[in-house]
Amino acid sequence: MKKYTVRLYQKNDFEMWNAFVEKAKNATFLFHRDFMEYHSDRFLDYSLIIENENKCVAILPANRVGETLFSHQGLTYGGLVYNQKVKLSAVISIFKTVLEFLSNNGITTLQLKLLPAFYASYPSDEVSYALFLAQAKLIRRDTNAVINLQKQFSVSKGRMEGVAKARKARLIIKEELNFKSFWNEILIPNLAENHLAKPVHTLAEIESLHQKFPQAIRQFNVYDEDKIVAGTTIFETNNVAHAQYISGNADKGKLGSVDFLYHHLLTEVFINKNYFDFGISNENHGKNLNDGLSFWKESFGAHTVVQDFYEVQTGNAHLLENVFV
Repeated sequence: MKKYTVRLYQKNDFEMWNAFVEKAKNATFLFHRDFMEYHSDRFLDYSLIIENENKCVAILPANRVGETLFSHQGLTYGGLVYNQKVKLSAVISIFKTVLEFLSNNGITTLQLKLLPAFYASYPSDEVSYALFLAQAKLIRRDTNAVINLQKQFSVSKGRMEGVAKARKARLIIKEELNFKSFWNEILIPNLAENHLAKPVHTLAEIESLHQKFPQAIRQFNVYDEDKIVAGTTIFETNNVAHAQYISGNADKGKLGSVDFLYHHLLTEVFINKNYFDFGISNENHGKNLNDGLSFWKESFGAHTVVQDFYEVQTGNAHLLENVFV
């Protein structure tokens, strides 16, 4: 049986790490070090590299808080990352080695938030089975509203009425490289007024990330003549177009601006993409559902795909010892 070793990511691993992410079956540009490190001042990076005979076979984007290791809290999803050639038995052995490494380094608990299945290039539930064997506990479950764009989907009458309003008002949709007007005039005021919150990314951060990933981070705005009335920021990966931010001004119901925008994205801009992900409608760590928001997404033809969060004790590594028969 192959012997695996675990070590911490170092700065001189930058190129190797990113090259591995490019070829992995369950990774996106969010795992690129240029993305992970935009908020390096907020998290103590404790990312892991797993090797066999000095060759990288898996990585774990992660940060440490005391005696707990998190699959990186600054990322929407995470987990153990590997390529399509790695077999199930290898993932089990790799995961056992990771748990042993963490335990030996004073980390008692590992929390993983898994990559939703539709983001992966190939089926990649091997780590889910390893978590089951290690008696991991499901601690959170979020619901993503997802449309399979390669199958027929139905947009509701209510949404199409919004589209008709926007067309009647002669609204215009533009893809732009400038994020400033959406952030300052729409997104920040709306989050502050309606949720007492701020965007996860500051304007400076999203501008910097866009410069590094210009093809993956895209901004679409809706205008009533020269006035911005709605917009959305899309994170585009190989399989998925994900709505990172959605927001419209107080007239969005009257103008149909957001309905108009998303109908355009689904039927024209991303028509050849595999999936469109509206994101979650959950609050309180998955225990509550924003029913109105969920209904709006579903009325475009979206269905539910869950994202699971697990917690496992690193001392449970021994439970993976006598698995193979």
